[in-house]
Amino acid sequence: MDIRQIEYFAEVAKQLNVTRAASILHISQPSLSKTIKNLEAELGAPLFYRGANQLDLTDAGQALLVNAKNVLHAFENLTSELNDVIDLKKGEIKIGIPPIIGAAFFSKLISQYKEAYPSIELILTEVGSNKIKHGVDEGTLDIGLVCNVPIRKGNFETVKLLKDPLMLIMHKDNPLAKKDTIDFSHIKKEAFILYRNDFSLHDSIIEACEKHGFYPNIVCESSQKDFMVEMVEAKLGVALLPSKICNQINNEKIIAIPFNRPIVNLELGMIWRKNTYLPFAVREFIAMSESFAV
Repeated sequence: MDIRQIEYFAEVAKQLNVTRAASILHISQPSLSKTIKNLEAELGAPLFYRGANQLDLTDAGQALLVNAKNVLHAFENLTSELNDVIDLKKGEIKIGIPPIIGAAFFSKLISQYKEAYPSIELILTEVGSNKIKHGVDEGTLDIGLVCNVPIRKGNFETVKLLKDPLMLIMHKDNPLAKKDTIDFSHIKKEAFILYRNDFSLHDSIIEACEKHGFYPNIVCESSQKDFMVEMVEAKLGVALLPSKICNQINNEKIIAIPFNRPIVNLELGMIWRKNTYLPFAVREFIAMSESFAV
């Protein structure tokens, strides 16, 4: 039994006349009669009493009709939902975002996508880039924003979105606050408020320090940029944050100074799993994100 047979049976049951049903279904009467006979043979029971002027449903026919209506209704809903997905009217995208990025880099893209496709649900999860890579690889995330796109792509497809140099933030009373630019050698003796070790920028900053002959004195690690700023305000140490975030800090006690040679950059990219099916909504989100690449 297939959906076509059920549809044909339901129309005959509605019209109680094979000729009228065949006309509505746009098939020949012999073809429709054969389909009904084949269905009866498959079920092992007659579905209609064949009178002189019209058909009547048998008990088996009545039972089948009740279920046939449910099946046809479910099939109609399924077809409509598939069309909605294809037309980007429904669906969801699971996206991983490093907390340190926040809205500074992502809000415009989210806003534009939601305006274009308001019925698509965007499920955002804040975790470090390393966990995002794992989530995309395992399939718990559809796509992820990561700091520092993997040099070896491995299982991922990638698109680079931006490259933003880190700046040094410090309390205004710090002697370094009088400088116009900072060299990495200037921060050798400073206490560091650093990203947690599950953030790729954590490793990049330590690597840059080691290249300049020292290992940073880490007094605090965090995943939240607001907390890092508060610790700098409390004179606990200095921190390195992307310039786009530094430029949004509105705190008269905090000074942000660029490095004279950008040593560490936030290389923000988007990744998704290679060689796997991407839903229409996800593909459209990726396509839209490429227009934000700078």
